Amino acid sequence: MSELSRQLDLILRGVVEVIQRTELEAKLTRSLKENRPLRVKAGFDPTAPDLHLGHTVLIHKLKHFQELGHHVIFLIGDFTGMIGDPTGQSETRVALSKERVLENATTYERQIFKILDPAKTLVEFNSRWMSTMTAEALIHLSAQYSVARMLERDDFRKRYAEQKPISIHEFMYPLVQGYDSVALKSDIELGGTDQKFNLLVGRDLQRGHGQEPQVVMTMPLLEGTDGVKKMSKSVGNYIALEDAPNDMYGKLMSISDTLMLRYYELLTTEDMAGVKATHPMESKQALASLIVARYHGEDAGRQARVAFQQKFQEREFPSEPDARVMLTLADLQEGHAISLVELVVKTRLVPSKSEARRLIIQGGLEVDEQKQLDAKAVIPIVAGHTYRLKVGRRKFAVVELKK
Repeated sequence: MSELSRQLDLILRGVVEVIQRTELEAKLTRSLKENRPLRVKAGFDPTAPDLHLGHTVLIHKLKHFQELGHHVIFLIGDFTGMIGDPTGQSETRVALSKERVLENATTYERQIFKILDPAKTLVEFNSRWMSTMTAEALIHLSAQYSVARMLERDDFRKRYAEQKPISIHEFMYPLVQGYDSVALKSDIELGGTDQKFNLLVGRDLQRGHGQEPQVVMTMPLLEGTDGVKKMSKSVGNYIALEDAPNDMYGKLMSISDTLMLRYYELLTTEDMAGVKATHPMESKQALASLIVARYHGEDAGRQARVAFQQKFQEREFPSEPDARVMLTLADLQEGHAISLVELVVKTRLVPSKSEARRLIIQGGLEVDEQKQLDAKAVIPIVAGHTYRLKVGRRKFAVVELKK
């Protein structure tokens, strides 16, 4: 595999859209030929004191570029934070004070270096060039975009159609974000899919200032623990980077198997084929341990896993004999599988295979906290693994697999 292909494989992992792919390949080719790292930028407005895993989708992509030897710019929007990003808003945001924005920015610097290498990361504040911009320069910047172009933004167009107020200063937000790319001479800018309009403004302004336009790369918006809405503190479905280890582990264990795969793809560099080949419960525990270890250390990751397992067993699998059945499948060979129906019967949770099938089809069986609906499913036999089966509220079985 060529170096260009290797870099593209990592750079494009999890990316939704690249504008333009040919420009990205050309920039990378030139970078390799001239041994000149690309300048890769992502901006974050410090509107709240803590970052959550949703924010880290972009930070991890910055990390990918960093690992490939490119220059990473973590831009803190202390100036834009006082304007308030109108993206996705149905009304004008309440402006934050300069003091509040700077206070939040301080916590951002502490948290991002849990992922990025501080020695290889340039942290910038857009107030550095915006606070010194003259009124004349600001008017010149405003003249580069028309009201009609601004109303092409979905949120502005919708608010205008619904006759909801749009403040003039809100039009300044995409212009200032775009000008950041001019000031930093960025080669690539990263952003969520909801930031596409703002990112494209950066390309336009760079052209207007005689610069080669940046490549725009959009990343998906990470769903929160509910698996539906974008991760957000206001919605309450977020996992903060500074959550306590046990809380972080528990929240990660609560997500669905489908969402778990999405977290693996966007928040790690783990081999997806290997993840999918592993039992979902084991994969989820590995993910939770990995994430906790990343933000709190290896010991915290291991301790959180032990604490969760103990709590899980105490809550879901009480020690009373009538509520707990232990079963060792010593006669089964590792690497083989057993049908879910046969496994349920062997635990004596139901007396017959027909009742086991009926139970599964009706949604009455859980295996490792996951409801089972496929009566034809098979369970892999892996030495050392334990399955926890649950029927109703008081019928349990722990199946321990040994050689």
